[in-house]
Amino acid sequence: MRSLCTFVLLVVLAIVTADIYLDEKFNDDSWEKTWVYSEYPDKEFGKFVLSHGKFWNDPENDKGIQTSQDARFYAVSKKFTPFSNKEKTLVIQFTVKHEQNIDCGGGYLKVFDCSIDQKNLYGESPYLIMFGPDICGPGIKKVHVIFNYKGKNLLINKDIRCKDDIYTHLYTLIVKPDNTYKVLIDNEEVESGELEADWGFLPPKKIKDPSQTKPADWDDKPSIDDPEDKKPEDWDKPEHIPDPEATKPEDWDDEMDGEWEAPMIDNPDYKGEWKPKQIDNPNYKGPWIHPEIDNPEYTADLELYKRDEICAVGFDLWQVKSGTIFDNVLITDDPEVARKFGEEVWKPTLEGEKKMKEAQDEEERKQRDKEVKESESKDEDDEDEDNNIPDAENEDNNIPDIPEDDDNDKPDEEHDEL
Repeated sequence: MRSLCTFVLLVVLAIVTADIYLDEKFNDDSWEKTWVYSEYPDKEFGKFVLSHGKFWNDPENDKGIQTSQDARFYAVSKKFTPFSNKEKTLVIQFTVKHEQNIDCGGGYLKVFDCSIDQKNLYGESPYLIMFGPDICGPGIKKVHVIFNYKGKNLLINKDIRCKDDIYTHLYTLIVKPDNTYKVLIDNEEVESGELEADWGFLPPKKIKDPSQTKPADWDDKPSIDDPEDKKPEDWDKPEHIPDPEATKPEDWDDEMDGEWEAPMIDNPDYKGEWKPKQIDNPNYKGPWIHPEIDNPEYTADLELYKRDEICAVGFDLWQVKSGTIFDNVLITDDPEVARKFGEEVWKPTLEGEKKMKEAQDEEERKQRDKEVKESESKDEDDEDEDNNIPDAENEDNNIPDIPEDDDNDKPDEEHDEL
């Protein structure tokens, strides 16, 4: 709780210079009054539940909304006071905890303008930015950074690997007015660059001059065959020859088995295909480089970073295995506010989760060891009981002898009626 209070104080102090457009902590059930579930038809949507999960640092501060049903779509969104990031830095930050050790599913956040139809939100609904982790099997473990530009969703042309463990991680996207960006995971920069270079916002500045072609006499071979090098007369030898040590079996019948032929073996004198030696090409001019010209279709855009109206955020995703907890959604114009949150709140959360999980694992290990010992002890007791059962053969031998009756002394029971 102290860490949250510290962060709140930092936020209050930062308000003088920073704008915080959204700061969603999901501290209690009141989130359901401001977030809207989609009711888009023909989609089987799952529900979010408020939870800190199975291991945590602070049971109150670590609460977030958790996916609760397997193999479901999830679509929920929240609107806030619209703003534009014109001439301002845009910071999008939130935490993700794949407590279920997710096998396939999204963990990303979408940012919308005010045209969003919250009741009909689904996968094809237009958005401004999509950011966050996406995991599906061992092949897909990436961080999406997608911008919508002139109606097209543009994926980053770099591969950013996401975290794939079971703990809470902090994802931060920073977009600056100079058209540069940074992606941070757990307050550590993992990628950065220029928007124009790393997305296909614009056509290339230069294109190959369509009026130019490589001259017919342009020689781009660095080496050529030596015209004076000749193949030796004894070079050509067969690759395989009959085995000189092989002999026809004594029981070989030419009439029955056909004409006998010695098996083939590799020829030790075989040298392979002859090729002349290479020499430097005296006419070599180097690789031909196609001349470029300015692309007539290129027009610079100094406002690639800008979004005229940012009005809502939402979680619109699919998960095979539920259990992901989303929390701490922050939209601001100050990277320092986001960084301090990471240091003051997220970092203690991660450390506390690991400590509790290690304690839980140790307790489970002790319980397993106890059960194994109890099972072994029971097996030993059962074996002792088996060993204490009297031997059947010995019991037979201990039966006392019964003297044989004299048949002559016995009355004739069979004829009593006589």
